[in-house]
Amino acid sequence: MITPFRIAVPQADLDDLTDRLARTRWPNEITDAGWDYGFPLARLKELADHWRTGYDWRRHEAELNELPHFTTEIDGQHIHFVHVRSAGPDAPALVLTHGWPGSFLEFLDVIEPLSRDFHLVIPSIPGFGFSGPTHERGWDIVRVARAWDELMRRLGYRRYGAQGGDFGAGISLALGAVAPERVAGVHVNYLPTRPAPEAGITLSESDEARLDKVRQLMANRPPYQALQATTPQTIGYALTDSPVGQLAWIAERFARWTGPGTPISDDRMLTDVSLYWLTATAASSARLSREAPRRVEPCPVPVGVAVFAHDITQSVRPLAERSYDIRHWSEFDRGGHFAAMEVPDLFAADVRAFFSSL
Repeated sequence: MITPFRIAVPQADLDDLTDRLARTRWPNEITDAGWDYGFPLARLKELADHWRTGYDWRRHEAELNELPHFTTEIDGQHIHFVHVRSAGPDAPALVLTHGWPGSFLEFLDVIEPLSRDFHLVIPSIPGFGFSGPTHERGWDIVRVARAWDELMRRLGYRRYGAQGGDFGAGISLALGAVAPERVAGVHVNYLPTRPAPEAGITLSESDEARLDKVRQLMANRPPYQALQATTPQTIGYALTDSPVGQLAWIAERFARWTGPGTPISDDRMLTDVSLYWLTATAASSARLSREAPRRVEPCPVPVGVAVFAHDITQSVRPLAERSYDIRHWSEFDRGGHFAAMEVPDLFAADVRAFFSSL
């Protein structure tokens, strides 16, 4: 059963958020700390004050409710999704999948341009946002992919495309693996390629520089990633109890992962943070980092890759071609990890170019 859904956060939850923000216990900070020790205190106070006194959840809630939201249950899990039909009845279907610390909000600015050519299905990953927390082990990217295939079947789409970044990229590629007869192609804007000395491939100087960046990340695993991949429940207590803790946890990623010329507005980021806070999904969303390393079968369907200059890492095409049927490859000098939010024009055009070429 598919049920229409409307966002209606209880006022008591918003009042509780305001009260908690007003009673924040702030840590001290050494002089001239900058970013050397983590998120700067002055900037976080600025964001928290705006969240408490200037940000209007109800206004953003009303805007979000202009979209067609639905819920259903798949594999025992509550699933939320936005379903926007194209004006063209014969338009192909496309499922868009977000990552962490994003949400379905990542795609707000590309819904209008992409819905000219596609029927769009934009789900919230189990454990995230309005899909609510997961309640059992095993919700890895393959299980999510199987749920997406069932969702598309229920919506009447026998064949469709998939797009994603961050975890959404992994889920989309897994979808191509579990349902190759139904997935026409997969477009990703994040595709890690690790060094492979045994490949015997001569790489360009720029590709070697990209791999050096990957080696540095592998040697110095980001603290947030280590915590979420090992003890998501432990960090979940702090993030679920402290709105400023949740704010710092997510805002740091937005600050670090966006391009220098493509910032995301404070209100858009605070809407994303509010979504995690109001649905109490900090711990359950973090669990995907622990579940994600499950083995994934190869993706046999055509793959398109968009590489953005300021993403966490940039893909190396000769290495990607060893594992995927790469049919489309684009390089952009603008944009970072949240491409659909940062450079929606480039993102939408590249998605359209890939799928129109198949």
